Amino acid sequence: MTSSLKFSTLLMAFLGLAMGLILLGLCAGSSGFDSLGILLPNHLAHDLMVNIRLPRTLAALSGGALLGLAGAVAQGLFRNPLADPYLLGSASGATLGVSVALIALGGAGLHAGWLLKLGLSGSALIGAWMSVLLSVFLARGFQTNYRLLLCGVVVGVIMGALCSALGIMHPQVLQSLQSFMMGSTSFADEQSSWLMFSTLALATLWALHYSRSLDALSLGELTAKSLGVDLTQTRAHFIGILSLCTGVAVSQLGLIAFVGLAAPHLVRNLGQVLYRHLIILSSLCGAVLLLASDILARSIIGPQELPLGLVTALLGGLYLLWLMNAQPMDVAQESS
Repeated sequence: MTSSLKFSTLLMAFLGLAMGLILLGLCAGSSGFDSLGILLPNHLAHDLMVNIRLPRTLAALSGGALLGLAGAVAQGLFRNPLADPYLLGSASGATLGVSVALIALGGAGLHAGWLLKLGLSGSALIGAWMSVLLSVFLARGFQTNYRLLLCGVVVGVIMGALCSALGIMHPQVLQSLQSFMMGSTSFADEQSSWLMFSTLALATLWALHYSRSLDALSLGELTAKSLGVDLTQTRAHFIGILSLCTGVAVSQLGLIAFVGLAAPHLVRNLGQVLYRHLIILSSLCGAVLLLASDILARSIIGPQELPLGLVTALLGGLYLLWLMNAQPMDVAQESS
């Protein structure tokens, strides 16, 4: 089967899954699953669908797509299948930003009005981007992947330590901070979905424009140089894409584990494709994974709701454990 045929087959499969999950998401509530009668013209059903379930469904789709795209870019850029979208400290930076905002705003809850929500989202976005910029600054630019990775780990640890210190000094923010760290689509509204979809469109076009560089990088840095790839410029562009996707997704949904790591893995397991195809398929796979996880989180123990990050961590961890047991040699070779 040719690469284009594989791409078309997987594209149709993921789109079909996404459409089915959208309908299922509109029927998933705290009391389980309603009948599809909720789609009929009924005032109460219409309000429930349009104002609550539809925004959450769209937020899960767009947020998952952003994380899937970021995961594909991170794994291609660093040539490591274990690379994660939060590699450069964006998750710890976003958490620190939310901690500072909660303290400044008096430790109010995450649902205390649109002004507070805007402040938390903006703080998370700024914190994520500042962490990435700090990692790049400490690495002295985009010269080597090794320095970037090392500085990203260091920045993440420092940001996490500062966040823990703030939590000890201001315990009143811990409950709200924990909600952010566990992730949820309940934070999102129509504006959040539009922001994430707009970012996804921009990031996808940006990544596709430079996707040939990732194909060249997969052959090794020396080979990429011989093919005319400017490694410094390529790293700069893809780290820009990475920080844009993760910053926006985390600011709107909180910390979501494993989606960005597992989505590219799953696509590669289904068939080897070029990076211009992998970018699109990983986005769709991330959207499907996060929406399926959100449906489970909303309905599995209704009327209570599981944290979305907990569901993705469990599902993603189980999948990666199965992958390592099923293909131990392949994973070990790719990681080297």
